[in-house]
Amino acid sequence: MDWNSIISLIFAILVVIAFPLAFRRRKKAGHQKREKLCQHLEEIGVRVSLIEKGSEKEKIGLRRAWGQRSEGIIALEDRNIDSINVISVASQYGTNYFLDYLVKSPNITTNRTLKKTRLTVKKSLFLWGKAVAMEWKGDKSLAQSLNFDYILKDKLLQSNLNTLRSVWLFPEPKQGYTRIRTAYSLPSPEIFGAMDIIARHIKSW
Repeated sequence: MDWNSIISLIFAILVVIAFPLAFRRRKKAGHQKREKLCQHLEEIGVRVSLIEKGSEKEKIGLRRAWGQRSEGIIALEDRNIDSINVISVASQYGTNYFLDYLVKSPNITTNRTLKKTRLTVKKSLFLWGKAVAMEWKGDKSLAQSLNFDYILKDKLLQSNLNTLRSVWLFPEPKQGYTRIRTAYSLPSPEIFGAMDIIARHIKSW
């Protein structure tokens, strides 16, 4: 057996050993992030409960990209947001986490032409500057409704939007939901309030 064959064999053995360990670490980290978010939401006055794994809501939107996985659902009470799906996305560079705020959307159907919508932000400095202006772009009717909500705009401008990285609204007509996707973070009361206002607009969309 030559050296190339030996090195290939050793590499294959290491991959076989490392993959289950990485999977277990990802599973544990995802569980901890859901627990931490649930506790944080309770601390800022949101009534929440953990949903047992295996809920159909975990599947909403996950087929759109490879490597996505639900780490579990947090149900919300008395809010425009129905629940939050904690999402992990694995890649060769590691695992990133996101939040899908799930909003029941009875008015969206597969017969309508729906577009995803995103928040664009102008900052005082490139990348990490303070947000000074913003605009919603995408679906015409939804973007217009959001752009004319100056209370929402004020809440977002007063918040640290860097923690969200981006805000995307994805309609999922087959499931009757819309996803508000942001990076994983523990939302401030202002950020969470803004998400709930966005959800209110979505419900009447």
